[in-house]
Amino acid sequence: MKSIAQVIKIAFNSDSEGARAMFKNTKAFSSFSVSDIQAAKEFYGQKLGLETIDAKEGLGLRLAGGGEVFLYPKPNHQPATFTVLNFKVDNIDEAVDQLTKLGIRFEHYDQPEIKTDEKGIHRNAGPKIAWFKDPSGNILSVLEGN
Repeated sequence: MKSIAQVIKIAFNSDSEGARAMFKNTKAFSSFSVSDIQAAKEFYGQKLGLETIDAKEGLGLRLAGGGEVFLYPKPNHQPATFTVLNFKVDNIDEAVDQLTKLGIRFEHYDQPEIKTDEKGIHRNAGPKIAWFKDPSGNILSVLEGN
């Protein structure tokens, strides 16, 4: 077993420069599973207005700024228990109102660290944020910020 000092020496050794920089210029993307690709396509494309790209293996989503997310079908899908995708908005109240009109229901929390108001918006410490779920039960959010 190597000591922490040995690991640090290896990590900062000039021989490892190539390994550390391997992904510096590599395009990366995030992915998560869904239970139904067609329902995901309708939700992300029609309700949320994202550009969707059909793929043999699943569904691509194009995000503002050039980001991409890949959704793949999984027969034994289990929804994520954490937020998998966040959308920054200028005004959270307007975003929540518009999404609610589209039939999206916001999560409500009454926990010591997370409390939401009647609209489902957490307004305490940190950014104003509201969580909702996709048709597969994965957690998404809108949050106010630049």
